[in-house]
Amino acid sequence: MMNVLEVSHISKHFGDKEVLKDVSFNVPENCIFGFIGKNGAGKTTAMKAVLGLHPVDGGEIKVCGEKVTYGNSPTNRNVGYLPDVPEFYGFMNAAEYLKLCGEITGMSSDDIKKRSGELLEMVGLSGEKHRIKGFSRGMKQRLGIAQALLNRPKLLICDEPTSALDPVGRHEILDILLAAKEQSSVVFSTHILSDVERICSDIAILEGGKIVLGGSVDELKKRTESQSVELVPLNGNPEKLLGLFHNAKADCGKLIFESVNDEEFEEILHIVLANHIGIERIERMEKDLEQVFLEVIGK
Repeated sequence: MMNVLEVSHISKHFGDKEVLKDVSFNVPENCIFGFIGKNGAGKTTAMKAVLGLHPVDGGEIKVCGEKVTYGNSPTNRNVGYLPDVPEFYGFMNAAEYLKLCGEITGMSSDDIKKRSGELLEMVGLSGEKHRIKGFSRGMKQRLGIAQALLNRPKLLICDEPTSALDPVGRHEILDILLAAKEQSSVVFSTHILSDVERICSDIAILEGGKIVLGGSVDELKKRTESQSVELVPLNGNPEKLLGLFHNAKADCGKLIFESVNDEEFEEILHIVLANHIGIERIERMEKDLEQVFLEVIGK
């Protein structure tokens, strides 16, 4: 599978502050890639480097196999971009704005009309005739995604597209990004980890300007520490069972085992059976992305 985006060992300074340090990651075709990090981790700087808006001090970036250059990079013909706070001409409606964007990019009038109709339908604005100045934040984000997809880019970059939205608005944007995956690879930055877990197949975690962990969501969960186990006894008194188990603690009517691998889990089951312990529930607790994130940044 071809990589739409290849970021290789890039670094970036602003004055004496190094904001990106040997950053590398790849984004394959038809992938939703989550770029995760706290505010100030360097996510926006990295994405602007991909767009050729920031020169890098070292390393290389390729889009569709072509090297990105600082300034008016020809690679941007393959890229659509939604900034964190998109700006529009408020006196236009959505269709008028997309028509302007299509004309700027050299699309034919027939293609603009057809493509605008498709995209406004996809983002839920096909029947919206009001001026953009009256749009909500969520409506503007949806129009921004339509604009970014107008000329059929191979790569769609969205900078924190859900961060200022309510739960309904976030849900709508995530559904749109899932639909966009059929046309483009999607990179979106965020610090909202539940959003990433819902739609992303691959991620990179940026901390202090460095990639501290990257890969598929499932792989990353497996590579971090083992799962925990919760055991709820029928008698509701887990303290009486503490002598039978190693590394268990009693809490709120259940036994909790931290960092349990497959062999240790089998040992717990063996002890339960050998001692005829009645249990209401025993469950392996899968890590969520927030736990993975906190582990790798050492919190």
